[in-house]
Amino acid sequence: MMNNLQDTVLLHNGVRMPGLGLGVWKVQDGDEVAQAVKSAIAQGYRSIDTAAVYGNEQGVGQAIHEALEENGLRRDELFVTSKVWNADQGYESTLAAYEASLNRLGLDSLDLYLIHWPVEGKFKETWRALESLYQAGRVRAIGVSNFHVHHLEELMKDAEIKPMVDQVEFHPRLSQQALREYTKAQGIQLEAWSPLMQGGLLDNETLLELAAKHGKSVAQIILRWDLQHGVVTIPKSTKPHRIGENAAVYDFELTGEDMARIDALNEDRRVGPDPDNFDF
Repeated sequence: MMNNLQDTVLLHNGVRMPGLGLGVWKVQDGDEVAQAVKSAIAQGYRSIDTAAVYGNEQGVGQAIHEALEENGLRRDELFVTSKVWNADQGYESTLAAYEASLNRLGLDSLDLYLIHWPVEGKFKETWRALESLYQAGRVRAIGVSNFHVHHLEELMKDAEIKPMVDQVEFHPRLSQQALREYTKAQGIQLEAWSPLMQGGLLDNETLLELAAKHGKSVAQIILRWDLQHGVVTIPKSTKPHRIGENAAVYDFELTGEDMARIDALNEDRRVGPDPDNFDF
């Protein structure tokens, strides 16, 4: 069980990844993203998740450098994730995209590099590039994002290395049970994006009731549910008080009955695109 913000999960290659991190999707490059990242690190966050397509890697990198200095931390105390965008998929282009991300971030390596979406006909070559980066010691862990079970099965037919992480949309309306069971059996760590359903669950009656019961916010109830399911989660916020609130989920525990009530909210409902049907 995770007891504090620095607690980690063990990936199948022996690398430790924080159970909770900061996501920066739709956070503007420059001051906005820099302030969010610096606030998170100052408040104890050790995991930052960005992507090439977010257009804010430069601001994230700058904030990381400043935050390390301000907080007396070493680079290896942080866990930094980025992702290769769809237009860059393919073997050579993925290797180039990795260098470009590192360049924007001002880092020598990443802790985790993900394939952002399963682009048909391309994701296997992209994976081969990730494997070679990993084998060359250029990245500590590699994984995928938005992969269904059948995408993972297809990838692993030819893969030398099994993905360490699958980052997917995950929240009480989309609890991904089949994928959770599959990744658990395969030793692949599931990670949640959009864990709060982009604010779409904050007035849910069941969650409001549980929030009142535990003296917590609805967001804290949902994030605690993620962690108790063993799902790594990266809520996004730009407000320092909200960043702090999202991390204050280690001083209470949901009961088995609480967990079941939240599980029952599942409707297989997405706020993002379906990985079987996207056109970008």
